[in-house]
Amino acid sequence: MQVFYATQFVLPLPSGHRFPMEKYRMLRDALADMPQVRLGQAEPAQDHELELVHTPLYVQGIDHGTLAASVYREIGFPWSPAMAERARRSVGASLSAARSAQREGLAANIAGGTHHAYADKGGGFCVFNDFAVAARTLQYAHVQQGGQAPLPIAIIDLDVHQGNGTARIFQGDASVFTLSLHGEKNFPFRKEASTLDLGLPDGAGDAEYLETLEHALSELERRFAPALVLYLAGADPHEGDRLGRLKLTFDGLMARDRRVFDWCWQRRIPCAFAMGGGYGHTLETTVQVQVNTYRIALEYWERWQRRRGGGTPAGKA
Repeated sequence: MQVFYATQFVLPLPSGHRFPMEKYRMLRDALADMPQVRLGQAEPAQDHELELVHTPLYVQGIDHGTLAASVYREIGFPWSPAMAERARRSVGASLSAARSAQREGLAANIAGGTHHAYADKGGGFCVFNDFAVAARTLQYAHVQQGGQAPLPIAIIDLDVHQGNGTARIFQGDASVFTLSLHGEKNFPFRKEASTLDLGLPDGAGDAEYLETLEHALSELERRFAPALVLYLAGADPHEGDRLGRLKLTFDGLMARDRRVFDWCWQRRIPCAFAMGGGYGHTLETTVQVQVNTYRIALEYWERWQRRRGGGTPAGKA
């Protein structure tokens, strides 16, 4: 399975900053030991791709650090050339994963899931909105290649925080179904309207979460027929997360991932996924949640390869 990374671009964060940058390297190291994973370095998203979603003024301001200081404070990162480059690479990783998923059934971005970014601003450690750019870029390519209508894409956002930027970007757009299952009282405190929003109370555990997810997927199927799913597999619903406020166990999160991948597989819908948030009291807890997601994904990737008649190739790109 193709997995894209940009872990070589590390943000120069001040001491004590709460963003867990090290988790991406730890996840990549764990995936490097999985023979079915093909690691590929992400290429940066280009201006014409970013500007399908983001305003040119915002894109250039991130590139050159010329935006107001308040913009970077809302994002949560101080500006630096590394911050700008990593933001482009994170989008490029999700775009490459989406293209790979169209060919192979499943692919992933080690980071990504930057769903708090709007067209003209960022927020919540999100600079550019990777899934929004991936969706718009693939839709544009589909029409350029003769498609009579935009490619229908579903974004299944299971980070514990609502994907407010994603919801706002696609409001009123019937070609993208945005589904967000999140903590109702958690950040962001001013929610946007997704196509389907399902908020959970603080302390919700495995059973309540999985029942709500089942309802969400049933509604998605009733209302929309995607040709591609972009899945944000946040680790932050875990009971050991500092910011999550939900109580899912490792087993509950694995059941969540299996249900999403199985839903896509049963309908033969390609799926690209990204990891989104994860702020465990220990980084090892967050990385374990993410590694479990990959282990389940690989089971379904193997099914896709058998269906394609391509076997299950191993090795690193």
